[in-house]
Parts: sequence; structure tokens; C-alpha cells
Amino acid sequence: MNLLKITGGTPLKGHVKAAGAKNAMTKLLVASLLSDKKCTFYNVPNIGDVDVTVALCEEIGMAVNWDRQAGRMEVITKELKTAYVPQRFSGSNRIPILMIGALLGRTDQDIIVPTAGGCLIGQRPVDFHIQALEQMGAVIEYRGMKREGAYFAHAHNGLKGTLITLPYPSVGATENTILASVTARGITTIKNAAIEPEIVELILFLQKLGANITIDVDRTIRIQGTRHFYEVEHTVIPDRIEAASWGMAAISTKGRIFVEGAQHVNMITFLNKIREVGGGFEIKSNGIEFFYNGPLQGGLHLETDVHPGFMTDWQQPFVVLMTQASGSSVIHETVYENRFGYAETLREMGADISLFRQCLGGKQCRFASKSFGHSVIVKGATPLVGKNICIPDLRAGFAYVMAALIASGTSTISGLHFLERGYEGLVKKLEDLDADINLIKETDKELVESMSESMPVLN
Repeated sequence: MNLLKITGGTPLKGHVKAAGAKNAMTKLLVASLLSDKKCTFYNVPNIGDVDVTVALCEEIGMAVNWDRQAGRMEVITKELKTAYVPQRFSGSNRIPILMIGALLGRTDQDIIVPTAGGCLIGQRPVDFHIQALEQMGAVIEYRGMKREGAYFAHAHNGLKGTLITLPYPSVGATENTILASVTARGITTIKNAAIEPEIVELILFLQKLGANITIDVDRTIRIQGTRHFYEVEHTVIPDRIEAASWGMAAISTKGRIFVEGAQHVNMITFLNKIREVGGGFEIKSNGIEFFYNGPLQGGLHLETDVHPGFMTDWQQPFVVLMTQASGSSVIHETVYENRFGYAETLREMGADISLFRQCLGGKQCRFASKSFGHSVIVKGATPLVGKNICIPDLRAGFAYVMAALIASGTSTISGLHFLERGYEGLVKKLEDLDADINLIKETDKELVESMSESMPVLN
């Protein structure tokens, strides 16, 4: 267990480059399984979730040549070795469930994948995935215990295009349906589809691969099935979550960071909120510079939503930012019901955050009249103090890092493997931005053990 010691109070200043998007690259790898052609990717992020996805795809039969230093990866799956994803991948990330959509058109074998994993931020069911694939002709059965079972799927009679209306514009369900539709007979129409930039990225890749896909203005995606594929070269879009994270870190620490690769078009909603609270930013030709522009003003109302709304993965560090803004701000989470689990630790650091089960917002919310704490009121500005912190999930992890950078005193953070899933070279980037940090590696056993004794325990 590595630990990160952060002494707060130093403004972050300098330049960072946003890595390739985690939520794009992992899906592109799965999409490449549709064909037996070579696919070459550039701007590949060297992060944990890509590592796991590569291992999963290699298990299936993919050959991978990854130059981590150059961010270049060549993959080809001439033939499938198996359609069985081992149980050890259960809970690793959300990718295994997408293997069903990708493999249904490529094999007559039973496809077996373990339960979906990822961060514990809500129920995150896969019902919408299963229902959509079944409408196309797939036969899917779940066998085993709730968290230790597996999905058995096949389409012995082939998949057939049809009209699918998703009950909610789920990113994963949209991706799974698109993947299955590429090799299905006829045309598949997906209504109420998710249209996140990472989904557009998947569509662009699949169009290069040989698919015929259109996106209409009313969240409708149409896919004409094909079996004729081409070799592909594709550059992965920069990670808009990482870019926003560094932007908020710059403003909250009263610093200035130029984020190379940050794309204006994919961050419009986020940038509006930054301007609303008084944060500074300047759009450049090759990125966005974020900077402290005087005291932050709270009193705003924010609701997370599917794209083009305010991204749920921006919410956690934004709450930390609001602890440094004067006045009371309301944040209503409408995407995941358990995304405020990190708030208690921030309260222990001195933040004034109140959690509510009610919908504190005007958007229609799936969690209304239920017992989930999915709204908060943040009162600021409040000074934060350092403490020992155990990271519970990826995005809460960066929120804790931000809080530690703001806080007086020293914080010691464990659970760094969560951050490694989605942030490339985080410690090196923090060092380059003049953060007062010290990475204590597992090899420094005595120091790690002495610090670990005082760490909080996650139930």
C-alpha cells in the first residue's frame, strides 16, 4: 500500500497534458474485437483501467503491442481463443458487460462474462443492456450469486436490427447496443441514446472500421449492420474529466495551470459553471488555461445530468471547490444515487456540507421519493485542515487530493490504486505543478506501517 503525503497551502502552477480519455480508450479496445483487422491507437493513457481492459482482451485472443512511453498501441484479434471472461475480472471495471455486445456477432459460442464492477457509487444495474440485446435476438441468462455470478449469452440465430428505446440515456447500455448492432442484420435504431463525447468517439472509430452510423438531434442513433471491416488508425480524445479536475485544482489552490489538450467543445457546461463562481479560464489553440481570478462566489444551483449536462464525474471536485466559495450552493446529483459518500470526510476536514434525501432541483430525477442522499448544500468559504484519508472511489479520490492541497497542515492519503485507474502520472504531474507532496512507497515498510495504523477503515 503506497501512501501520498500532501501539505496544503501551495498554489499549483505550471503545465500539464491531459491524457487520452479513460472512458473512450477502454471502449475502443472492446470495439476492435468486432473485426480481425489491425487497429492502431494514439494518445493511449497509461492507466489502470486500460491495463485491465488489455488483459481482458488478451484473454479473449487479442494480440497487443503497447508502447506506453509513446502512447501508441497496436491491436489485432485474428480469431477468438475463447468467449469466456474469467471470474477474476469481476468487479475490476465496467468493461466485461460490454463484451457481450462485441462478441455476439463474432462467435456462436456461449459468451460468459462476470458481473460488472467499477466504483461503488450506486446500484449501476445492467438491466437496460440486457433488455436491448434481447430485443435484437440475444438469449441472456444470469447464473450464480448476486456479486459472484456470470452472464451467459448467445445469439445462435444471429442478431437482427430493431427499434430500441432506452428508458434512460445510459452510456453503457448505449455502447453495448451499438457494439451489437454493428454486426446485426438490417438497421438498428436506438432512441433516447446517450450522446456523450466518448460515445461519439466510439461511433467515429466504428465508422472508420466499416460501420454506417448516424446521430440525429433527438438522441436517436441508427446503425446499418455490416461484416466488412477495414484497418483503422485512431487518436483518442483527451480526457475531459482529467482536464476539468486540473482546472478546479488550479482555481481552488489560487494557482494557474495550462491544461494542454483540454477541448472547449466538450467542456462547455463545465466552463459556464466555473465562470459563474468567478473562476478564471482562457481558451487557447491547444488547450485551456485555468487560474484564480479573485474570491469565489457561491450561491449557485447545479444539477448533474447526462451530456450535454454537467457531468457527474465533475461533481466531486466541484463540491470541494464550493467549500472555498462564499455563500451557500446547492448540488443535486441525478445520475448516481450514492455519489456523495465522500462528503463525510470533507466534513471532518472542516467543510460545511449538509446531505439531503430530497431532490433539491427542478430536473426530473429517478431518485425522487426514495431514501438516497443525493442532494447537498455547501456553505463557504470554510478553511480545511489536513487529515488521514482513505480513498473510496476514483473521482472522490481526486476530490480528496484537492481538499488536501487546500487544507492547512498535512494529509496522508491511502487507496491510491483508485486514482491510478483514471489519472495518468498523477504524482509526477503534482510534483511538476509545485505541490508539496511525498509518495511513500510500499518498500518503505516501517513508515507505511506506522502511518497505516492511523488510517480510517472503510466498512
